[in-house]
Parts: sequence; structure tokens; C-alpha cells
Amino acid sequence: MTLIKRVGKALAVIVVVLAVSGFIGHRYVNYVEKQQPVVTLAKHANKVLFFYRDDCPDCQSIFHQIYWHNVISRNIIFINMNQSKNRPYIQQYQLTSVPTLIHGNQRYSGTNMKNIKQIVGDWK
Repeated sequence: MTLIKRVGKALAVIVVVLAVSGFIGHRYVNYVEKQQPVVTLAKHANKVLFFYRDDCPDCQSIFHQIYWHNVISRNIIFINMNQSKNRPYIQQYQLTSVPTLIHGNQRYSGTNMKNIKQIVGDWK
């Protein structure tokens, strides 16, 4: 087997592995997004609160970026508002729409990544 064929096969294997890994990662993040755990915020001091709904198209459009940022930074609490026991936070945080991010006195509702980065901090 020539060197070109070996390199070609190795590259093909790498591409397939990356494609499968990307697909599995994407499916996993979608799975995480659909989870509806009850969140207790009293124990999460100095974290970014990310209020979303798993059936909200705007929330879905930014969820992956915020999730992967959090994998590294570990500074975001995900609060799915489709969980009925999380709904008291609507009044407590005066939520009027999702997605909404809150960190201390900073608040942003929307999908503009520049504004989101100001709330969650620099992307790593």
C-alpha cells in the first residue's frame, strides 16, 4: 500500500470519528436541554442564572454555545422554566421572557451573543 493510500485511509478514519463524535455530542446537549430538574438557587452564589424553556426556539438557538462554555467555566446554572417547580423564579427574578441570563446586577434577555458574553464572561 502506498503512502498516499495509507494517509488517505487515516484521514478518512479521522473524519468519520470526528463526525460521529460531533453527532453524539450534539445529541447529548439536546438531551441535557430537555431535562427539567428542580433548581434550588440559594446554594448557587456568584453564578450566572440561565432561564430558558426547552421548547423555545430562541433558547434552543443559544443553548449549545452556553452549554459548551459552561463545560469549561462551570459558572452557569441552567433553569428550565418548563419545570413547574421552577416557576416561582418568574416572580422572584421578574422574568418577562426567555432566554434570560442574570449575573448579579447584570441581566440580558435575548440571543445576541455579544450581550450574552458580557454576562457569562469570556469564552474560553
